Amino acid sequence: MAQGQASDRRFDVTQFIDERSIGRREITLLVVCAVVLFIDGFDMYFFGKILPAIAEGLNVSPVEMRDVIFWTYAGMAIGAFIMPPLADKVGRRPVLALCAGGFGVLSIAAVFAQTVTQMAILRGISGIFFSAMLPIALALLSEMTPKRRRASFMAIALVGFSSGSAASGIVAAWLLDLYGWQIGFWVGGALGFLALPMLLLVPESIAFRLARDPADPKIPQTILLLDGHQPIYGGEAFHANNARPSDKSFGPLALLRPPFLAQTLILWAACFLALGNIALLANWLPTFFQELGGIPIQEFAILAMISFAGGAAGTLTMGWLLDRVNPYWLISGFFLVDAVALYFMGQLPFGNGAFLVAMIAWQYTQIGGQTGINTLATLGYPPEMRSSGIGWAGGWGRISGIIIPAWAGAAALQLFMPLQTVMALIAIPAVIVAGLIFLLGVVNRGVIGSHRAQPLPA
Repeated sequence: MAQGQASDRRFDVTQFIDERSIGRREITLLVVCAVVLFIDGFDMYFFGKILPAIAEGLNVSPVEMRDVIFWTYAGMAIGAFIMPPLADKVGRRPVLALCAGGFGVLSIAAVFAQTVTQMAILRGISGIFFSAMLPIALALLSEMTPKRRRASFMAIALVGFSSGSAASGIVAAWLLDLYGWQIGFWVGGALGFLALPMLLLVPESIAFRLARDPADPKIPQTILLLDGHQPIYGGEAFHANNARPSDKSFGPLALLRPPFLAQTLILWAACFLALGNIALLANWLPTFFQELGGIPIQEFAILAMISFAGGAAGTLTMGWLLDRVNPYWLISGFFLVDAVALYFMGQLPFGNGAFLVAMIAWQYTQIGGQTGINTLATLGYPPEMRSSGIGWAGGWGRISGIIIPAWAGAAALQLFMPLQTVMALIAIPAVIVAGLIFLLGVVNRGVIGSHRAQPLPA
């Protein structure tokens, strides 16, 4: 029962959420969060797919757009460190609305950019907003979903993010020639505004309200909204089962204090390497195969489209398994297979069946493994710092997205390394990430987050 003894009228909100069956409210929340992540994925990745057309529209060469890319990633890093703590302070829904509306306005404004400098400023500020959508939406979803389905729901929502990235290709494939480079920004802006009314369909996180003020009158209102049959009479003492008292005076900086310090540093290192590797491969892999392996980009793109299904399957598989097995061993295993797949992509003849299997396995384990890290970073912290936990870990990933592709990608091409050597080197960070996640499991003694008392299922 969610309610404790009638004599003290204690109400355990954690138990209330965990004991709920999956119904209309939960499905609505999942759909809204998945759509928010779809919009985030679209706005984050459409720019690169139509960059040559944007450069032509601004009367510059594609290489002159490097400042736009730099400031976009810089803005994303800034947003990842600023917006999630704001969501931990004022709420998930209002900050999501701020982010959606902010990049909606800025996307429309970018339609009228006349110079690279104007575009760089607009995309840089936009990055502050759209980079924060993922961590905040995942925090809201995790806090309002029953524990037995939490990881699965987060994985389904993350498929929305990947689908948004894939759907942005429609702009390049079919709409660009009809409407010009501005169409990407018109669509991105419209999607941002679409999120605003959708957020009205879901309630604010009860766990957030409880962490901020256990006497918040909106807590019982939200409980009754979710379940009108709950015995709420007024004067209940709302609490969260197994919650660890927090020191609110430190805010998000509590991430860097015991008992979270070791977990935070390991997650930051893992995200730096994992997301840096993803950025490196996203920006340079087709070029590596063309310049170092003699494979036309068009041929590589066909196999890349096929392998996208592997990424979606990896995300869903990771979500299903996280609810059932030890997450640290699982995620470590995914990244070890990721390393093996990357290595063999450099050794196998391009285009044969074995190469395609390796490419699908790479997408399956890379995206699935990153889904696992995102889940650990979300569920590994209490509500008062949950958005900050995943947001700051992702922020280090955004910083690596600036550093690693620019340095490693250019170095590989300038030295004209053999493709086999490049792919073997790229596999090394995946091995290190596997080791870091295994170490995190040792540090946390097999539980998600050192603030939790209950063991994970074996």
